[in-house]
Amino acid sequence: MKATVYVTIKANVLDPQGNAVREALHALGFGEVGRVRIGKFMELELNTDDRAQAEARVREMCEKLLANTVIEDYRFELEG
Repeated sequence: MKATVYVTIKANVLDPQGNAVREALHALGFGEVGRVRIGKFMELELNTDDRAQAEARVREMCEKLLANTVIEDYRFELEG
């Protein structure tokens, strides 16, 4: 089974990396770019066919390591 995990900065948290990317895009002539938010994308291969167990384990992974839940939100999708 494959888990796809998306981690993003919470909407109310400043994103200095996103601001730097926006400014660089403006400097390159892409002035139409507004807000930029930077996040993380991960693919995990799981050795289980039990969907409920996979959901619980991925949620636990996100809470313990993959996302800093104080400043980040996460979501995930399971395939297989």
